Amino acid sequence: MKATEAKLLEFLKRSPQFVIPIYQRTYSWTERECQQLWDDIMRAGERSDVLAHFVGSIVYVQAGLYQVTSQSPLLVIDGQQRLTSVMLILEALARALGDEEPVDGFSSEKVRSYFLLNPLEKGDRRYKLLLTQGDRATLLGIMQQKPLPDDGSMRVMQNFAFFENRIAGMNGDLKALCEGLAKLMVVDISLTRDQDNPQLIFESMNSTGRELSQADLIRNFVLMGLDPDHQSQIYEDHWHPMEVSFPQDGYGAHFDAFMRHYLTLRTGEIPNLRDVYTAFKDYAREPKVAEAGVDALVEDIHAFARHYSRMALGKEPDPDLAVAFRDLRELKVEVAFPFLLELYNDFVADLLPKADLLRAVRLIEAYVFRRAICAIPTNSLNKTFATFGRVLRKDRYLESIEAHFMTMPSYRRFPDDEEFRRGMALRDLYNFRSRSYWLRRLENFDRKERVAVDEYTIEHIMPQNENLSSAWRNALGPDWKRVQETLLHTVGNLTLTGYNAEYSDRPFPEKRDMHGGFRESPLRLNEGLAGIDVWNEDAITKRAERLTGVAVKVWDAPRLSPSVVEGYLPQADRPAEYTLADHPTVDEGGSMQPLFHALRREILALDPCMTEEIVKSYIAFKAETNVVDVVAQARRLRLSLNMKFQDLRDPKGITRDMSSIGHYGNGDVEVAIKDLDELPYVIGLIRQSLEQQMVGSEE
Repeated sequence: MKATEAKLLEFLKRSPQFVIPIYQRTYSWTERECQQLWDDIMRAGERSDVLAHFVGSIVYVQAGLYQVTSQSPLLVIDGQQRLTSVMLILEALARALGDEEPVDGFSSEKVRSYFLLNPLEKGDRRYKLLLTQGDRATLLGIMQQKPLPDDGSMRVMQNFAFFENRIAGMNGDLKALCEGLAKLMVVDISLTRDQDNPQLIFESMNSTGRELSQADLIRNFVLMGLDPDHQSQIYEDHWHPMEVSFPQDGYGAHFDAFMRHYLTLRTGEIPNLRDVYTAFKDYAREPKVAEAGVDALVEDIHAFARHYSRMALGKEPDPDLAVAFRDLRELKVEVAFPFLLELYNDFVADLLPKADLLRAVRLIEAYVFRRAICAIPTNSLNKTFATFGRVLRKDRYLESIEAHFMTMPSYRRFPDDEEFRRGMALRDLYNFRSRSYWLRRLENFDRKERVAVDEYTIEHIMPQNENLSSAWRNALGPDWKRVQETLLHTVGNLTLTGYNAEYSDRPFPEKRDMHGGFRESPLRLNEGLAGIDVWNEDAITKRAERLTGVAVKVWDAPRLSPSVVEGYLPQADRPAEYTLADHPTVDEGGSMQPLFHALRREILALDPCMTEEIVKSYIAFKAETNVVDVVAQARRLRLSLNMKFQDLRDPKGITRDMSSIGHYGNGDVEVAIKDLDELPYVIGLIRQSLEQQMVGSEE
């Protein structure tokens, strides 16, 4: 490695050409970084006491150690963002300069000949800077002052326009800009491929400019070590088509999210979003993957990127699937994408019929929405979908999906119709995160002529105004304030209208009968309102019953017979006919019955998702899995907490480490309870087991 300090313009002048290798990220500076560079240049140019301004390093490599007097192109490892931005400033400056030189060496012809072009060369060799393929045509079009491609680089075009506008605002007084550019300094770092490791340098040279995305690092890791022909072949066949399938604006974020889902599917582990690159390197170095080779790996990533862009980026050509995927996107079901990628891949391979894929997508949607409505914490969703593929029986594909949804433990459960209807009727749906989503789905269910819900506004039939009119108070009755507070934002009181401003806080009969009122509404959500005389608690409740009846069809649950479901249960989990009668000391009349029932009540109150399961040897209380198991004895209840002994906080020291001792129940912690006075402390211990389980399930 050789490092020397240099003036940037002198460095450009004596360098033959800079080439951004195809494994590098595209130009990605935003207006914020451009503004910072502009401010730095102008400050240096306007102040005589500033003799130089350092803008970072330019790191480049070619076949052997070389000097910039060589005519070989310099492959840029770090510094392309600064180089490109300065080139855009110089091109904008050359267009604004005439034959006169506000500063020696700065005329239009000299700027182009010294810094932008190699005047005696032809073709691509004529240009001082060649960007990667996604940006190249746009930059060359700017340098040639030709029309730019329709699908050109947004960043290059936007930033060139930014610098043109800044220069135009100087009203021809360009001296400070020229002097500021002349003061820019860089560290010129040349590498020897045989002695230096460009890959490590690429990963570490990230202290200035925009942070490298996980996508940048992955592309570099895949392509950098290949010979140029192999690089070009993989880039042309797979990587570039993958890049253009993601939006230019936010490409890195989209690719990083996709790669996280891809790795989750392939490894069964969910990498942190900031550790996707590290997880990818580990996966790529696995023996089976490494043996298959980089071509097979990139081809696989490309295939799944196509699936992802169809599902997550609105590029699905099939109209039925496109609508279903749009609903998932609006509901924000990103956690399901590892499982969806597998489903879509099998759909493409003709292993999963379209109708079954559509049903599976709708089940995923219903599962996530029902749980949100029932206020079930989202802790376990990532893990649920990351491991879903392991239980599939692809000879009975859809049936196995439905069966798994129906056999999930309580904390991951698919809420049944009764629980969902109750939650749907009572939940504040006005402040729900996706209210346009649920309104659209309710309105358009089983409807071929779809209603554009976005053209309407949400209407509270009973107004939000705390100071209700006397007409509304009379209609709601003497308990009007409670009715308004409890039912205002619920499904029974919410609808859609195009006449929100006209309705205002009018009494219900006026809203019903006015021009454009509920009586004339073409919306299904407003069916039945024309026949109601008084809008009160009873009317709201009855309408909620009707709409929740529709909701259980919109967000339909899996419906397999018990005999089919039982065939999917592990032998140990098959239903057994055990009751408290099998544990006589806690059954009616038993010596521990009062204490057990007090304990049971407190445990079930710890979390809405806590459930009880009676087995032969103990009574289990579960959330995600067993939290505490109770062994009923004659003079005490012996409890097993499902956690490591060393993780428990027990100031009184009443627990026992059972990690090396055989015992009934799950976990390493045993505690005994004999009377009600011990109950509050023991419940605190049980709560620790529950909290540790929930932390371990977080997304």
